Amino acid sequence: MIKKVLIAEDHESANISVQKTLEELGIAQTDYVYYCDDALSKIQKGVQDNESYDLLITDLYFEEDARVQKISGGLLLIPAAREIQPDLRIVVFSAESKASTIEMFFKALNIDGYVRKARNDAEELKAAIEAISKNQSYFPRHLMQVVKQKNVHDFTAYDIKVISLLADGVLQKDIPAYLQENQIRPSSLSSMEKRLNYIKDILEFTKNEQLVAFCKDMGII
Repeated sequence: MIKKVLIAEDHESANISVQKTLEELGIAQTDYVYYCDDALSKIQKGVQDNESYDLLITDLYFEEDARVQKISGGLLLIPAAREIQPDLRIVVFSAESKASTIEMFFKALNIDGYVRKARNDAEELKAAIEAISKNQSYFPRHLMQVVKQKNVHDFTAYDIKVISLLADGVLQKDIPAYLQENQIRPSSLSSMEKRLNYIKDILEFTKNEQLVAFCKDMGII
């Protein structure tokens, strides 16, 4: 059960929005800060007073100002907070949308949930908190979709090379010459185009640019 929440968010409008969302969920005990150093101090005091927070909601990136901070952003706040309170549950609330980066947060920082700042983010934040209250992790909807797509196709070394060349600005019609020079098979234009079209069909893309962008987002190239 989530009863006491700390919000670390440097934009006042976003901070107020999160507070309102928590109120709608019936969570009355909420504190908020605009600096990561203040967040860490509150977490430490909560543990010392035996009044620990159940959940930390934090942004990743905080704007610098005249106040010098030891902890400059959420990437440093998360491990520091967990060192003080290992059982603290953490939701990242950020505009970061790159799927491979968000996956890294779950793996490297062991966060409990991620909500992207976008349309309908208040409803998604509610869903995240409800899931975490049930001891479940919460993955953003758009991440679940790209992970599903990623698992549909197993990219081969050939696929990665061709898509990497496209990403580097090599024209599709010029790629066969590169493949032939480097003895990469199949090297014909028709074979390469069939392979690209096959991948795009599976992933439901219509353009090479979409495929390249997807592979970059997923860390494939």
